Amino acid sequence: MKNRFFRVLSVCAAAVTVLLCSAVPQVYADNERTELSFTSEEQDYINSHGTVKVGYVTDRIPVSFENKDGEADGISRYIFDRVSQLSGLGFEYEALPVKDVTYDYLAEHELDLVTSVEFNEANKKARGILISDPYLSSRKVIVARGDLKFRYDEHFTAAIATGSQTLKKVLAEMFPNFELKDYDSISDCFDAVNSGDADLMIQNQYVVEYWLAKPEYEDLNVIPIAGLDDQLCFSAVVSLDGKPGPSQEDGQILIDILDKTIDYIGEDETGNYIIQGVMENQYEYEFSDFVRRYRYAVIIFIISVIVITIMSVMLVRQRIRFAESRADAKAKGRFLSTMSHEIRTPLNGLIGLNHLMSQKLDDKEKVSEYLRQSSVTAQYLLSLVNDILDSSKLQEEKMELAMKPVDIGFVIETIGTIEQTAMQDKKLQYIVDTDIKYPYVIGDEVRIQQVLLNLLDNARKFTPKGGIVRLSLKQEKQNDDKILTSVTVSDTGKGMSEEFQAKIFDVFSRELETVSKGNQGTGLGLYISRRLAKLMGGDLTCVSRKGEGSSFTFTFAAEQAESSGKDILQPEELKKGHPSILIAEDNELNGEIMLELLQSSGFKAEIAENGKKALKKFSDSAPGTYGVILMDLLMPEMDGFEAAKAIRELDREDAKTVRIFACTANSFTEERDKAFASGMNDFISKPVDIDELLAKLYAVPSDNSKV
Repeated sequence: MKNRFFRVLSVCAAAVTVLLCSAVPQVYADNERTELSFTSEEQDYINSHGTVKVGYVTDRIPVSFENKDGEADGISRYIFDRVSQLSGLGFEYEALPVKDVTYDYLAEHELDLVTSVEFNEANKKARGILISDPYLSSRKVIVARGDLKFRYDEHFTAAIATGSQTLKKVLAEMFPNFELKDYDSISDCFDAVNSGDADLMIQNQYVVEYWLAKPEYEDLNVIPIAGLDDQLCFSAVVSLDGKPGPSQEDGQILIDILDKTIDYIGEDETGNYIIQGVMENQYEYEFSDFVRRYRYAVIIFIISVIVITIMSVMLVRQRIRFAESRADAKAKGRFLSTMSHEIRTPLNGLIGLNHLMSQKLDDKEKVSEYLRQSSVTAQYLLSLVNDILDSSKLQEEKMELAMKPVDIGFVIETIGTIEQTAMQDKKLQYIVDTDIKYPYVIGDEVRIQQVLLNLLDNARKFTPKGGIVRLSLKQEKQNDDKILTSVTVSDTGKGMSEEFQAKIFDVFSRELETVSKGNQGTGLGLYISRRLAKLMGGDLTCVSRKGEGSSFTFTFAAEQAESSGKDILQPEELKKGHPSILIAEDNELNGEIMLELLQSSGFKAEIAENGKKALKKFSDSAPGTYGVILMDLLMPEMDGFEAAKAIRELDREDAKTVRIFACTANSFTEERDKAFASGMNDFISKPVDIDELLAKLYAVPSDNSKV
């Protein structure tokens, strides 16, 4: 149960990325790529064949499988569809059996092509087939029970699906001490390991992630394994020993066409298909089992993800409408890249924290700390979405900073947590050197984090494996008594040319050489970061030399604060009298979460599903029944504005005194003004800051007549 809980949390975090990818049309700047062209022989093949018959592997969810409608599905199918779009070839799919697929079977069924073939020397030399370049690269991982102590040189029984005979040969060479035991299918291999019939199994990481979501396998763990990549390719079937079928020449032409389209599609676009395939094909199981047991952790996470998702979809739609109005496909492509660049890093940190929690469930202090960091990271991610939405305000110099006490040490710790997993994956040495003389200053914590994360993300991206990323911080008091904080992020990467440094802070600026080597970058992050630095009374500068790395220095000036301003109310400080609360919320999940939060904090509360029902509950109640109404703004039948106005107009004393708090994800200025104009007393933005909400509620007398 515990592993299943944290796996679902990881899925929820990654779902934000999928929503962004699915909400934005697949716009690829083809005009910026090398033109895709075919030789006359290849074009003749396309024109003459039209449709290619494909043998489709069906037991590797989400890579390659048959869906409920009996259709070929998965990451391989997405890539096939893109190949068809680019080449003009059509594909007809025939499901392959799980085992006993021989050359005779392929020839008998007149198949031209086979999916999900492992790219290795054995298949390169195999007679009767020709293989393409890899179209999908991932890792193979070990799956074993949690109590297994794995050693490379010890004897273990490894479960192997009968359809994976090539893998069997590879494992026999790599692990001569292994006893390889055949099973009919991949699911049978999981059952064997889970029951103890086999010690372990080795399989594609995406397939493993799918099956480990099954509640039955909650005691199984993943063990990374070095030197065993899983590269999948297409295999063209050619005539062998005079048997009927495609000629060697036709098979090679087909492979050449596929290689060209695979190369044209590239790693970035393939990455989108991987995300889509993994997230759209999750193992289906009951959500309620772990919600009841881990409800508080789930509540924190779900609130963050729901609001981030809503804001992200709104933002994407707004940008799409803008791009369409200008008929600018390139703008859409740039926007999608920017969203991916800015959001993936905190999502990576969030998923990493969930993994850490799953390993430390018995350590309450650790889990509590990880939950706190998860909440902080989710809050930053929401603010980041809002920042992208407000990027135009920076250009128009209309951006306003949210000035509050900031704990500098906590900011440095938070960004380190977010970047930790990605740094470790790339085997980078991350060094932090701080001289914090003034730990608390007045500033915009979210904007400071945004600038630092962008600098760390760039340093990690452009530093080769085994390199060093260093963050140094120092402070000094200026003549005007403000604190000048200077943070330098340096790396041992490739560095930049002088020509590029002259334009590095321009919008969408990217160096051609770094792009050609596969390093992603939108050019938007540094532009926003420098504008924010100047807005904070500082600057962002760069020093770099080719082959010697880069160093970015971010400075900002701020007044000194006495503390972080994040003191949490202690139980003895809270009021004994609690006002009764009416929750007007049309989203059932949001309503139930808020109800449980309030009841667990000692409040009496009930839910009204929309503004009309909230008005009726209030008007039918005895005067003074409710002290506070938490009013969502966008609801069916009657929205929050109308409901608040109608309550204020009722002919009863408490209609004028009851506290009405707008509680909504629409936190724009015009929404606030409209809420206050309709008779509301306060405005609370979603996701709700629970400590802030409780402080406001405890300040309301339990006797409504005294409000």
